[in-house]
Amino acid sequence: MSNERIVRYTAEELLRKLATGELKSETDWARVDAMTEAEIERAIAEDPDADIPDPDWENAVLVVPPSKTPISIRLDADVLAFFKEGGAGYQRRINAVLRSYMDHTLKRRSKRKPNAAE
Repeated sequence: MSNERIVRYTAEELLRKLATGELKSETDWARVDAMTEAEIERAIAEDPDADIPDPDWENAVLVVPPSKTPISIRLDADVLAFFKEGGAGYQRRINAVLRSYMDHTLKRRSKRKPNAAE
């Protein structure tokens, strides 16, 4: 595990930090500006990280999420605070935990039921 501190910025924050000099770009922009289109294309062609294969969409399946039903629910204050600490999307995270519990419970139930065909 790295000891580096990981931070997140929006694109707008990064542009502002670059513009104010708070963040320095490690790119040699003068060198890039001096390159011809042919040199840039050759550099991209020689870069192994630039060769990103096209995704295979042949077996793609459209998944339509189930509709949501607005409800009122009472949660313990510390439980709600825990989910809200993660920022926006806390309701989706609560839903994901409940769905995981539901899936697990249904799977256990189906293992307990004797097969009707036997």
